[in-house]
Amino acid sequence: MADTNPLTHFDESGNARMVDVGDKPETHRIGVARGRVRMQPETLATIVEGRASKGDVLGVAQVAAIMGAKQTSSLVPMCHPLPITAVDVTLSPDEALPGIMIEARVETRGKTGVEMEALTAVSVAALTVYDMVKAIDRGMAIEDIRLVHKSGGRSGEWNAEP
Repeated sequence: MADTNPLTHFDESGNARMVDVGDKPETHRIGVARGRVRMQPETLATIVEGRASKGDVLGVAQVAAIMGAKQTSSLVPMCHPLPITAVDVTLSPDEALPGIMIEARVETRGKTGVEMEALTAVSVAALTVYDMVKAIDRGMAIEDIRLVHKSGGRSGEWNAEP
């Protein structure tokens, strides 16, 4: 019987459930997410010049993002634990913003996608940037975290509108 419920994390009675992916074929899956942390120009300069008292903000945020991707199933209740094969995180200072642009690309060979892992990686990176420099700029804003690409699986490739 085909599942006619478009909200796959709920059964016909509205109860939460973890989707059964057991019969799905394994495919190469990619998820790419982006986001940013907007801040004062002086805060960005502190990060870029390596003057933050807590250390290398971008380096720590990059490691935190990778750890976040790996812990997604522990944080998001209906996510399956996945054998992640690659996580690539880029944190780019942007003086025009001003702030830090974040991109995470996560890959697996599995039965379900890694979109949530990519989104979690970006979120954790942004939170880490905030945490490391909040003492000098509590007004920072974490913005526009979104999926920009996914591929693999039955639904194939999807790209966000530019």
